[in-house]
Amino acid sequence: MTKTFYFFQNKTALKYLMIFLSLLLIGSVILFYSYKSKKPLKHVKKDNTKEIKRLTDIADVYFDAYKSDSAIYVFNKVKKLCNPNTNTIDYVYALSCIAELQIEQGNYIASEENATEALPYLKKIKNPRYSWIVYNLLGIVYSNNYDNYNAILYFKKAIALKTSAWRKFTALNNLVAIYMEQGRYKEAKKILLILASQKNVSKYDAINHNIYSFVIDNLGYCYYKLGNPKKALDCFYQALRIRLKPETQEGLVLTYKHLSIFFEKSNPNLSKVYADKAYKHALKVNNPKSKVIALSLLIKYSDGNDLKQHSSAYIKLVDSITNARQSAKNQFTNIKYISKTDKDENLKLKAQKITYELQLERQKKRNIISYIIIAFILGFITFFYFHLKSKEKKETNEVIYQSEMRISKKLHDELANNVYETLQFVTHKDLEIDTNKDQLLNNLEIMYSRTRNISKENSQIATDENYPFALREMIAEFKTPNIHILLNGFDLISWNKIQKNKKIILYRVLQELFYNLKKHSNATLVSITFKIKDKNISVDYNDNGTGNENSSIIFKNGLANVENRIKTINGTITFDKNSKKGFKLSFSFPL
Repeated sequence: MTKTFYFFQNKTALKYLMIFLSLLLIGSVILFYSYKSKKPLKHVKKDNTKEIKRLTDIADVYFDAYKSDSAIYVFNKVKKLCNPNTNTIDYVYALSCIAELQIEQGNYIASEENATEALPYLKKIKNPRYSWIVYNLLGIVYSNNYDNYNAILYFKKAIALKTSAWRKFTALNNLVAIYMEQGRYKEAKKILLILASQKNVSKYDAINHNIYSFVIDNLGYCYYKLGNPKKALDCFYQALRIRLKPETQEGLVLTYKHLSIFFEKSNPNLSKVYADKAYKHALKVNNPKSKVIALSLLIKYSDGNDLKQHSSAYIKLVDSITNARQSAKNQFTNIKYISKTDKDENLKLKAQKITYELQLERQKKRNIISYIIIAFILGFITFFYFHLKSKEKKETNEVIYQSEMRISKKLHDELANNVYETLQFVTHKDLEIDTNKDQLLNNLEIMYSRTRNISKENSQIATDENYPFALREMIAEFKTPNIHILLNGFDLISWNKIQKNKKIILYRVLQELFYNLKKHSNATLVSITFKIKDKNISVDYNDNGTGNENSSIIFKNGLANVENRIKTINGTITFDKNSKKGFKLSFSFPL
């Protein structure tokens, strides 16, 4: 038997409630217009667009002239001038150029850091070209660091983008290089045969010839490794004919290397000739990496004085590259230090700007609070009206009752008491007195904060492949100049393997912990460690806050909710009550 529920049987009670809400609505409107009439001070933000463009043009000139250090220096100046949210394209472009130059210097750690810094802003740029550049750069970085898993991942992401054909071909060829390095020559050959069938992928002949030469050269090496020397040699000579032209000599050393390897057993003298050609061309273009490749071949085929001479040159070159890489790393560290110093100085210079912005923010909050109160009251009045009109529909009433009871409880526990106390305060206190005004504003800010928390707690959470980015973004919202958050093991978790409901619970649990951190902990450093143990995800939360001094408050305001959430997914939670150095909590749940 289905029961029908009614919120109000007593019409007198409903009448008084409607009067109460109407009075609250009128008071809110008056309060809103009193705040609106006060005009805030205006502060004009500086537009750096022209200076950003000027410096970018200078950096591009250095880039094209192979002056890496100067280009990196100027691009870093561009990066500091950019607001990532308004100058997004300029910001991402500067980061990608710095990352590319650092790859050439062999500074892969710094390159990865700059390319990764651009990732969150790619979704704001409609043109997929920038995403392709960053993904391709990360693929190259990881391949140079022998992390083939991530290299393949980012090359495939670059290939999947809706971008120009020659970009897809370039990324595919890079992916093939990884397959070849892994000995997956059959897979590489299948892709290369498809690429070789399409010679014109760009409107520029030089680009077409250059891409095709890489494709046919790699295809030749696959044939060589798969035991088909005739086809291999045909491909090598075809690539060589293209690369001997002045405009397409980028991969000439690689072709000479492959020919040298090809003739190693059948014709050692010819093998040495190609090795010597590779070294001479490497000297001509003055490419350290190409010199190392060519010298390693010459050492293999030399003896006597030639062997000694080539070995000495090889050692000097390797030492020079090592020193250059170390110098680049030191320069990167120095740039980061200078950047931090500049930021500290800028904070002092922006004191007046912050004052203006605070005034604007306060007035915005007051307006928002008034809007929320008005919307809240109108929502309740509308709800009661339609509820009474539709009470004959039993099934609909049942659903509405269950849903509204949950929302009502949340509002009653967290907001209704504050609203009532504020009304009593307004009724009995003289608002002309400054202390009373400040108290009223404080009460309204508390109501706004709680209303916003309720909204965030009930907002939708992305549970698809964007979940890791959404989780990182939520955590990043709690970072401030005084609160530093460290994430350990985050990238080791296979997020796609976790069920959607467990992703939501994990998101809400961490959100609850950070809310308690801001309210009660006074912590300045937070560490969150993710681990996988025995098919369980384990999360350790530590902060350097007040610890057990506030443990009872923390449990009352949030830990009970955290514990209940974890239990719903068969998880366990441990709260370190003996910790005197901050707050510690661990929980785990099955994958």
